[in-house]
This record gives sequence, structure tokens and C-alpha cells, in this order.
Amino acid sequence: MLIKSMIDSMKKLDREVVENTRTGSISLAFESLFVEHWAHVYRLLCRLVGDPAEAEDLALETFVRLYQKAPLRQNDFNPGGWLHRVATNLGLHSIRSWKRRERYELDAGKYALEESGTKSPAEILAREEEQRLARLVLAKMNERQAQLLILRHGGFSYKEIAETLKLSPASVGPLLLRAEREFEKQYRALTLEEA
Repeated sequence: MLIKSMIDSMKKLDREVVENTRTGSISLAFESLFVEHWAHVYRLLCRLVGDPAEAEDLALETFVRLYQKAPLRQNDFNPGGWLHRVATNLGLHSIRSWKRRERYELDAGKYALEESGTKSPAEILAREEEQRLARLVLAKMNERQAQLLILRHGGFSYKEIAETLKLSPASVGPLLLRAEREFEKQYRALTLEEA
């Protein structure tokens, strides 16, 4: 009974607001509608989107649309129903947009992880340790052997290495082989020392 009387009084007030707009007082009618329906629209959107700040933004957008586009001067206009429908549509659109954005961000994140080849912290630490040991070994080695290994590891061809180090191209292969053996021998010795 109480709910029915509240609905009847809201309908009566809505009819009065529509009547006020016909007589020319649109801003007064809008103000009355805003005061009367704000709480209902806000609660509806808050339940729908689950975020009070987003609900407030959407409720304001609903009333902006009412002010700009609603046919307040029509006899059969139901402001409460119109506001409910617009608020629901805006809330559903917001949810869809959020879901779409979330899916795109997750897909982009997965793609970035797959492409970056990010390793676990243990793998990163092991790689850094290997690099540290390699630098120590290169520092202990003969300078020319270290340069040979660095240039070859850097992607230089035998010819480019020969030109850079002023060597005969035919001698690069045997020198590189000796340098690799020396590196391996010192690397193993250093890892045994540190273990």
C-alpha cells in the first residue's frame, strides 16, 4: 500500500513537472525532476556498474540527456520511465565498454609477455651470474684472444675480424679455436673456485 501511494505521488509530481514545461518554465521543471529522480537513478546505476564514481558520472550524463533531448512538452511523456531507460542503457554501455577494454588490455598484456620472453627471476639471476663470470674470464685472458671472442660473439665474420685486428683471414679460425678452448678452461676453473 505504501509503495502504491509513493508511485501515485511520483506520477502526480511527474505530471505537474510536465505541465510546468508546457507553461514555459523548463529550467524549473528540470530542477524538480532532478531533485525527485536523482537518488533513484544514482542507486540504479550504482547497483549496475558497482562503482560509485562511475555511477555518479553516468547519472549526471542521464540528466544532461534529459535536459538536452527529452520531449518534456509531450503529453504522454513519463520522465521517471525515460530516466530509468536512459540510465540503464548508459550503465549497460559502460559495462560493455569496460569488459571490452579489459579483454583488449589482457590480450595486449599476454602478447607483450609472450613477445618479451621475460624469464623468471631465477633465470634472470642465473644469466646475470653467467655474464659476470664471462666478463671475469675475458679480463684474465690474453687481450687478442678476448677481442677475438668478443668480435665473433658480436656477429662479425672471419674477414671482418681479420680486418679489425689486422690479422690474416686464414689465421682467424685457428686463433679463435684456441681462444674458445682457453675461455672454456678458465671458465670451468672459475666456476669451480666459486662453488
